[in-house]
Amino acid sequence: MASKEDIRSGHRLGRARLSAAAREAAAAAIARHGLDWAAGLAGGRPGTFAAYLGVGSEPPTLPLLAALHGAGHRVLLPVCEPALELSWVYWTPESGFVRSRYAPIQEPVGERHRTAAVRHAAGIFLPATAVDLSGNRIGQGGGYYDKFLAALQDAAGLHPHDAAPVPTAAVVYDTEVLPAGSIPAESFDRKVSAALTPGGVFRLGQAA
Repeated sequence: MASKEDIRSGHRLGRARLSAAAREAAAAAIARHGLDWAAGLAGGRPGTFAAYLGVGSEPPTLPLLAALHGAGHRVLLPVCEPALELSWVYWTPESGFVRSRYAPIQEPVGERHRTAAVRHAAGIFLPATAVDLSGNRIGQGGGYYDKFLAALQDAAGLHPHDAAPVPTAAVVYDTEVLPAGSIPAESFDRKVSAALTPGGVFRLGQAA
């Protein structure tokens, strides 16, 4: 089995080779499928979704954020804090961004909320460099989301191996959805329930 770092590095190289046209097409498809996933979770009503702004060679998510907002959903975006903590800011198309002090991302400007703001969200869109059909995820290597997902489960009184209290979808390209068991799972890892790709939404693992 390849290591997480080998998988992460290989997929980052693949992402860097994508053309601008391919990224633009991926962004539109991710927005369309992501909005459908959100509508199903929210039961056709406005809901709250935690998401993120894809930067660099990551799958573009700004059209997804705009689509969610346009459908009446509230959108929370992360802000990196010390000690691998995340806080959350409600985003609108008028929101400004600044460079994070702690990670290579753009963060929204606004009032910051703690993990409790996400506890009753309808769903969470997560960054990833790969997922497998077992629900294992490789993130960017910073550890912020592992700690955040663990905090969500702790707040809900759940065991680390239980399904997440809020449905999760990792946003990746189609080639980054790997066969079951391809990604090494460690004790601090939390499984995700779906993969959102330009090709659609794929249900993963026992949490699907």
